[in-house]
Amino acid sequence: MATNAYGNAFNTYKSNSVNFASKEQLLLMLVDGASKFSKIGRQAIIAKDVNKSHENIVKTQNIFYELMATLDVAKGGEWAESLMKVYDFITRRLVDANIKKSEKIMDEIIPLIDDIRDTWNEAYKRSKASK
Repeated sequence: MATNAYGNAFNTYKSNSVNFASKEQLLLMLVDGASKFSKIGRQAIIAKDVNKSHENIVKTQNIFYELMATLDVAKGGEWAESLMKVYDFITRRLVDANIKKSEKIMDEIIPLIDDIRDTWNEAYKRSKASK
């Protein structure tokens, strides 16, 4: 029973943290998730766990598709266009990595995903500090 109560409380907390998060906080949650899922996908490739690698690579792809869908290129100008190209590159390489079950491709794109996460985290910190 205690585990159920804990599980329910945790799920309520997680749900509320998403429901009450700002757009910026949601973006950070997404890029953190992309970083986490890409690394799980890479480890699953190494472990020859096809289902787990596929599932986590697809989760990472879906996050980047969402980031692409919400990126306002018209408003963001050249910077947003460049970011869209990076997102597009990452999603295409994720597809390649998933098809080939390639640790090498994952090693190529995980640093990019981490850089994006770090950049968004830094931008968020700076925007909070300037308010």
